[in-house]
Amino acid sequence: MTDEASDRLTAAEPGVTRPAPSPIGRRVARVVTEALTPAVLVAGICVAVAWQSGSVGWGIVSAVFASGVPVAYIVRGIRTGRFTDHHVTVREHRPAVIVAAAASVVVGLAVMVLLDAPRDLVALVVAMLAGLVLTFAVTRWWGKVSIHTAVAAGTATTLVLVFGPWLLLAWPFVGVIAWSRVALHEHTVAQTVVGVVLGAVAAGVVFPLVR
Repeated sequence: MTDEASDRLTAAEPGVTRPAPSPIGRRVARVVTEALTPAVLVAGICVAVAWQSGSVGWGIVSAVFASGVPVAYIVRGIRTGRFTDHHVTVREHRPAVIVAAAASVVVGLAVMVLLDAPRDLVALVVAMLAGLVLTFAVTRWWGKVSIHTAVAAGTATTLVLVFGPWLLLAWPFVGVIAWSRVALHEHTVAQTVVGVVLGAVAAGVVFPLVR
């Protein structure tokens, strides 16, 4: 979706008024949004946790199911005209994508459990599934929660749990991602904050319980 189309979408939301970012600010926000997409972060945290567990191969497997398959589903949807863009900007289109992603994660999780994948990686994928369930519920009954910030917060929380508190340094990037989504008029501040809460809760509660 073009920047102009995105602006029209968000401008139509009742009660939403936002200052327009400068051209440089918009370009920076676009780079952040594209470089740190949910697909990139999901694949990255899968490989990082697998590396810590001594099995990068399992990280690649989990990344395929948690990131690769959902991305392929979205790309196919764009080509057939079902979705408008790779960020699935239209709220009504998001439940189908979340359900497809959850189905792929469930299949991947079954493979991992049956073939005895590292426990931390299994816990990570279960936490991802929990995050998808929470996001689906909020999207259906409240609003277009930011998946960017949900995944970013889940990633940052998992990094701290796996690698130690020094990776609290990753949290400022969550704020930058949230800023980029608001600056591009893709989400309201509330939608990015709710995304952060959902991602942090899913990773912070489910991951430690399962690992």
